[in-house]
Amino acid sequence: MTRPEIREVIISILERIAPDEDLSNLDDSVAFREQMELDSMDFLDIVMELRKQYRVQIPENEYEHLITMDSTVNYLEPKLADVAK
Repeated sequence: MTRPEIREVIISILERIAPDEDLSNLDDSVAFREQMELDSMDFLDIVMELRKQYRVQIPENEYEHLITMDSTVNYLEPKLADVAK
């Protein structure tokens, strides 16, 4: 999967988790929680969706890599390199 495809996957997950959020102006370098009303359960939903859809295991001690869109894509890129969208 390419970086733009990974970003698209994350946007799709965020749209399902927070359907009332406007993601058109999402700044990829700013923390999701600073831009959206996400609580800890929403965050876990993101992790669970990645596991369910792409079999990506994200240990709790690595959640810090999922703070911004940029950091999330950077973290997922090697994990999803061989996954076809």
